[in-house]
Amino acid sequence: MPAPIEDYAVIGDLQTAALVARDGSVDWLCLPRFDSPACFAALLHDDSAGHWRLGPAEGGPATRRRYRGDSLVLESEWETPDGVVRVVDCMPPRGEAADLVRVVEGVSGRVPMAMRLRLRFDYGHITPWIRQRNNDLAAVAGPDAAWLHAEVPLSTDDSTTTAEFTVGAGESVAFVLTHRPSHEPPPQPVEARRALHAAERFWREWIARCDYEGAWAAEVRRSLVLLKALTYAPTGGIVAAATTSLPEQLGGPRNWDYRYCWLRDSTFTLQALLGTGYLDEARAWRDWLLRAVAGDPADLQIMYGLDGTRRLPESSLPWLKGYQGAAPVRVGNAAADQLQLDVWGEVLDGLHLSREAGIAATEAGWDVQRALLDHLERTWRQPDNGLWEVRGPRRHFVHSKVMAWAGFDRAVRAVQEHGLDGPVDRWRTIRDEIHREVCERGFDPVRNTFTQSYGHPALDAALLLIPRVGFLAWDDPRVVGTVEAVQRDLCVEGFVLRYRPEQGSDDGLPGPEGAFLACSFWLVDALWGIGRTDAAQQLFARLLALRNDVGLLAEECDPATGRHLGNTPQAFSLVGLVNSARLLAGATTRTSASVDNQRIAKPRSAPRPRWRDGDRASVDG
Repeated sequence: MPAPIEDYAVIGDLQTAALVARDGSVDWLCLPRFDSPACFAALLHDDSAGHWRLGPAEGGPATRRRYRGDSLVLESEWETPDGVVRVVDCMPPRGEAADLVRVVEGVSGRVPMAMRLRLRFDYGHITPWIRQRNNDLAAVAGPDAAWLHAEVPLSTDDSTTTAEFTVGAGESVAFVLTHRPSHEPPPQPVEARRALHAAERFWREWIARCDYEGAWAAEVRRSLVLLKALTYAPTGGIVAAATTSLPEQLGGPRNWDYRYCWLRDSTFTLQALLGTGYLDEARAWRDWLLRAVAGDPADLQIMYGLDGTRRLPESSLPWLKGYQGAAPVRVGNAAADQLQLDVWGEVLDGLHLSREAGIAATEAGWDVQRALLDHLERTWRQPDNGLWEVRGPRRHFVHSKVMAWAGFDRAVRAVQEHGLDGPVDRWRTIRDEIHREVCERGFDPVRNTFTQSYGHPALDAALLLIPRVGFLAWDDPRVVGTVEAVQRDLCVEGFVLRYRPEQGSDDGLPGPEGAFLACSFWLVDALWGIGRTDAAQQLFARLLALRNDVGLLAEECDPATGRHLGNTPQAFSLVGLVNSARLLAGATTRTSASVDNQRIAKPRSAPRPRWRDGDRASVDG
C-alpha cells in the first residue's frame, strides 16, 4: 500500500520529478517528462505497478530525513540495531539523459541493506524485457529504455531486480538509473558522487538569488525550491503538481491529473517570483504564457501542456486501483475544454504584472492582449464553469465577472501608464459596466456578502480575491462582510473550503473534499488586508505546521487530522505560502497589496546558476 501523501518527499531535474517515501521507496516517476507515462506507479496501486526501494534490510521508515541545505538533494537516515545508514537521492539537472542517483552512506556500525527495483512502463501496464550483465541492467519496452548501474552485484528474477549488501562506517555504494528512448544508444551513466555535489551546487547558487529577508525566510526558500522543481526548464512552463489522481477525498472520485500548466496560476506565480528576486523565471513563465495563448482568442484554454500543447484528452487507467482505492486514475484533463471566463482576465492581469515589474512588452505580445480583450468584450456576459472547473450547469460566477473587470482595468492602465495604444474609452466603459453589474447582481445586502454566482446564496472562497485584484478597497464594508462570511460559512477547523456542494454549489460530483490550502492562504491575506493582523499570523502559523517534515504541501488537507489530500507538491499552495509571507513580513502595504495599485520592485539582477562545462563533464563522468 502507498504511504500517506504527507510522507513523500520530491526530487527532480527540472523536467520531471520522483516521489520518495519514508521507507526509501521511489513510488512515482514519469520519464522523460512530468506528463509522460510513469515507470514507477506504486503510488496509485501497489508495488506491482513499479517502485524502487533502497534501505535497511529490516525495512521500516527512516528515522529522520532532510534536504541538504536549500537544495533538492534528499537525505534519509535510519538508526538500526546494527548502526546508522544514510541514503542520498537526487536527480541532477538534465544532461544527455534523465538520471536518478541514489548513494548509500555508512555512518556507524555495519548495516545490512536491501535494494529492490521493479520497472513497469506505461503506468505499471508494461513489463520490460530485462538483460543483466554483472552490475549493470538494461530494461526495454516499446519506446522506453532504462539502464541501472550499480556498485554491487545484482540479481533478477521475475522482472524484479534485487541486491543485498552491507555498508560500514565511511563506506558508500552508488546506484544510477538512467532513461533514454529505446531507439537511441545507451548513454554514459553519470558519476554518482560528483552528480550529487554538482546538483547541490546548482541549487545553492540558484537560491542565493532570493531576496526575501522576512521572518519566514527558511519556509519561503524551501517553497521557492519546490516551485522551481515544478518548472519544465525547456519551455519555462510550471506544472500544477508532479502527480495525477491523488484524491481530494480519500476513497472518492475527485481525482485529477495536475501535470499541466494552468493559466489561472500565472498571476500568483509571477507575484511570488517577482517578489523574491526571480526575474529570469518570471520572464520565462511570461514567455511561455504568450506562446501558449497565441492564436484565436476564442480558443483560449484554462490549461496547456508543458510545451503549450492544447489537446489534453482525459482517459482512465482501469488496471490501477487508485491511491488507497480512490478510483478512477485519470490521465489528461477534460477541464481543458471548459469555458472559464476568468482566465482571460488572469492572463491580462499576469501580463500587466510583468509590465509593472519592468519585463518589457513586445509588439506581438500587446497584439495578443488586444485580441483577448476583443473576445472578452463579446463574451463576458455569458455564464461559465467558473474557476473551480465545476462539471455541473454553467452559471454567472462572480469571480469570473470580477476577473473580466480586471482584464479591462489592466488594459486601461496599459494605455494610461505605459503608453500602449488601444480604445481606452471603450475599455473604461466596459470595465465600469461590469463593476456595476457585479455589485448589483452578485452582492447580498441582507448578509452583507458577495455570493458565488448571480441569484444563488452560496459562498465561494474566490470572493476573497475581490480586493486583491483592486475591484474594491480592503476597507470597503462589503469586502469586510465577505471575509467574515467566508470565515463563518466556509471554514472548518479554521481552514477554508473552496465552497460547499451541499449548500447549492453543485459541482457535478458526489461527496465532500478537504480544505483547499491556496484558499486558506487567501484568507491569511484577506485578514491582513482588513487589518486583523493577529488572526492572519495565527492562521499562517497553522498552515506552516501542515507542511510535512521536508516542507511539502499538497493541494488540500483534512481539517480534522491535518492529512494531506490531492496532488503533491502543489504549486498553488507553495505560491500562496510565499505571497502570504511577503505580505505579513511587510514586503508591501495594504494600499499596494491590491493589484490595482501594485508596483512590484524590480528584482535585483544576478547571474543565473548553470551547469558549467566542467560541471557537466564531471557529472557525466
